[in-house]
Amino acid sequence: MSSRSFNAVIQELHPELLVPIALFYLILRGLDTIEDDMTIPIEKKDPLLRDFHTITEKEGWSFNGSGPDERDREVLVQFHYVTEEYRKIKPVYREIINDIAQQMGSGMADYCNRAIEGKGVETVKEYDEYCYYVAGLVGNGLTRLFVESKLANPALNERLELQTSMGLFLQKTNIIRDIKEDWDDKRRFWPSEIWSKHVDNFEDLFRPENKEAALNCSSEMVLNSLNHADECLFYLAGLKEQSVFNFAAIPQSMAIATLALVFRNPNIFKKNVKITKGSACQIMLESTQNLAKVCEVFRRFVRQIHKKNTPKDPNFLKISIACGKVEQFIESIFPSQDPKALQRSAEAAKPVEDPQVIKEREEAKWDMIYMLIAVMGTLFLLSCIMIGIAYFLGARFDVAAKQLKEGNLKPPSGDAARSIADKYDRGEL
Repeated sequence: MSSRSFNAVIQELHPELLVPIALFYLILRGLDTIEDDMTIPIEKKDPLLRDFHTITEKEGWSFNGSGPDERDREVLVQFHYVTEEYRKIKPVYREIINDIAQQMGSGMADYCNRAIEGKGVETVKEYDEYCYYVAGLVGNGLTRLFVESKLANPALNERLELQTSMGLFLQKTNIIRDIKEDWDDKRRFWPSEIWSKHVDNFEDLFRPENKEAALNCSSEMVLNSLNHADECLFYLAGLKEQSVFNFAAIPQSMAIATLALVFRNPNIFKKNVKITKGSACQIMLESTQNLAKVCEVFRRFVRQIHKKNTPKDPNFLKISIACGKVEQFIESIFPSQDPKALQRSAEAAKPVEDPQVIKEREEAKWDMIYMLIAVMGTLFLLSCIMIGIAYFLGARFDVAAKQLKEGNLKPPSGDAARSIADKYDRGEL
């Protein structure tokens, strides 16, 4: 396998699709290798790309004309193994793969000729068209394979925009990430309709004095890619079989993580940046469970983009809206039930009272407290005065205290009263 990450994912696919999708990938990888190889002259490259779909039927075909430094030249050198296995799969799968390879090869050849003429990718429409040929068609082909094998909702075949977004989201993210590598190889995929808003010449993006302009340009490219995110999640909801879901979900989760990494990151103009292996492993684990978990991954990285967004960016508002659009879509299929959030919402829904009314209510409360204190103080004072007068007039509080101590709580009878009086009689009265 040309890609180790792809190798790990494809081995977990449903047996019905494992070999067809592996061959589909290798055939398209062969096409991509020819297109990327700048050592192959256009006179040779053009017919190779346009006729590549017929090569898959040729027994023993291989190609040794790639440059010695081409990363995936071995795919073409050993391509006779691909053609041998390709002829063994079901005819219906071969028909789908052949159709996609034909369309992709023709589209690649057109853009290779444009590059030779010095035209490159000028408008956003041409940028979308190029990404469709090299990646959108992959989404289309995979969808047809998923549905044909009865492992996905047939309705996905009718939603071409969802299929296309799956491929465009991946391709556009890679184009943003690989800007330095592509520029070193004398290739340019960022449309001039975007970069010309920020700098006069494309090479100006790599100059340190244009750092802020370059970051604003890259954020507009991220915005263009981010607009496909919600449709990717919509597409994933239509995949029924777990291994097929994993196969489609992992690259999308990697893409949103990469998009968060490259957003307003000046390092993309200095080197090829990638998410760490640890982060990649975590994302893979999270993306092989269910759609809700994948949505959590998307929400997490969309919030990272929103956090790094700055009002200094000309596209600040549009990026904020795009992030909100993704979160809104996730909320629509998986509503959050956070009690704290609900409480905050309820509090926010309460009518705001007039500050004067609140002040008057507070004053009335303290007036009542002061009034109770005054009443209790008056009663205490009166009690003290009455006790003092009684004592002055000869009240025997000591007798009362003694009787209470002895447990005589009831008034004494007549004889008992006279006995008590005689006991305490001093003789002077």
